[in-house]
Amino acid sequence: MLILIVLLAVALLLAGFEMLLVLGVPALAYKEMFYARLPDPAIVQKIVGGIDHTTLLAIPFFIFAANLMGAGQIAAQLVNVVKALVGHTRGGIGHVVVGGSMAFGAVSGSAPATVAAMGRMVYPEMKRAGYSDKFSLGLLVASAETSLLIPPSITLIVYGWMTGTSISQLFAGGLAVGIVLGLAFALFVWLEAGKGGVTREPRVPWSERLCAIWRAKWALGMPVIILGGIYSGFITPTEAAAVSVVYAIVVEAVILRSLTWSDLFRITERSAINTAIIFVLLAMGGLISFFVTLAQVPNSIIGLLESVDAGWITFLMVANLCFFIAGMFIDPNSALLVLVPPLFPVAQSLGIDPVHFGMIVTLNISLGMITPPFGLDIFVASSTLGKPVSQIIAGVWPFVVVNILVLLLITYLPQISLFVPKLIFG
Repeated sequence: MLILIVLLAVALLLAGFEMLLVLGVPALAYKEMFYARLPDPAIVQKIVGGIDHTTLLAIPFFIFAANLMGAGQIAAQLVNVVKALVGHTRGGIGHVVVGGSMAFGAVSGSAPATVAAMGRMVYPEMKRAGYSDKFSLGLLVASAETSLLIPPSITLIVYGWMTGTSISQLFAGGLAVGIVLGLAFALFVWLEAGKGGVTREPRVPWSERLCAIWRAKWALGMPVIILGGIYSGFITPTEAAAVSVVYAIVVEAVILRSLTWSDLFRITERSAINTAIIFVLLAMGGLISFFVTLAQVPNSIIGLLESVDAGWITFLMVANLCFFIAGMFIDPNSALLVLVPPLFPVAQSLGIDPVHFGMIVTLNISLGMITPPFGLDIFVASSTLGKPVSQIIAGVWPFVVVNILVLLLITYLPQISLFVPKLIFG
């Protein structure tokens, strides 16, 4: 019966059903097969109670703030600062894409929002600088991954909610890992530019660089308020998310006057829809986590590892492989909800630090966002830039390889993930 339920989930996925049904129908079938005496109200309680957590309030706030900044001028101001600072280096606008994605990620926490915002602003400039279509599209899609690691990160919030790990410590670890991933992409850009045919931006005098920083003072104030408030202990991550929305509205609508009231209404509506989609999946993930615990799946995995005398190195290799395969075929958030409940207790039993495991999981989720054939950011880029999906997939493969190399580095050198959290929190 268990095999039949798994086949049902696969059939629903291949038939193109929404992930709500792909996750929910097999979960309910499992309940009827193995826990028929469990009262139906208990299922409703697990679904609704799973998202009844104040930590999750940060998600709609950060989504709303990201959409506000993407539609306004904050994103453009951040890109202009990065361009003034690194546009003249070898690789030029390619480094601007990486740095701009990291900067926008520091105020949005959303990879799709980063792809849409950066794609509209810098793709034409990459073409003018001499980058190929394939490389330009691949870099735009891949660089957005850093926004899932550099705080505030919606993925890290969900992981912290699922595992009870400190979100502030996860944000600190994500900052270090996000910078490592960004540097890896920047190195790849530097090597590509070395092949020739790529122009640089003219070197900007320091006076103009300082002017660019001053013009972007409101945009730069956002990460200072968010990260400074969280790491100083003055506000919680959830409160920081609420502050980011108020700050974005005041800056974009009142100070910069880049958004009208009709724009605010439209952005609010889109943000509400995005939030509802995520929370429906989170609610169903709570039900799946409940059944995973009832079935004692983590204990079964631990027993299997002990029977073959496998340690943490083998376990993390298997975990990475599971996430990679899942990321190719299902929504990364769904992979997070399905795989973390059985794998996290095993990681704890093997002595793996929860923050370190969170970095591994989030890097895998980032990789899933760009992994063909169903990487979400691939389709966002296709819709934003009007490019065929096949062309974007052709450009993204080299960056998948770079990402895998960084993933292996983070997996087996936990000091990278834990250095900043230990520095800040001891």
